[in-house]
Amino acid sequence: MKDMQMSLEKLRTDAAEAALVRDLATEPDKKALYTLLAEHLSNLADEVERAIRRQARA
Repeated sequence: MKDMQMSLEKLRTDAAEAALVRDLATEPDKKALYTLLAEHLSNLADEVERAIRRQARA
């Protein structure tokens, strides 16, 4: 469970960093890439969070 929590925190941090890079990007292609990356990492974090909740209920 601790590993999953650490993974969740890492994914949330990485998503926030990707969003920051997106916000600072001036090139449209980079902005689009980092938007997708931030969304993807956020979605992965959501999945890990749901897995943690499921595991806690079991």
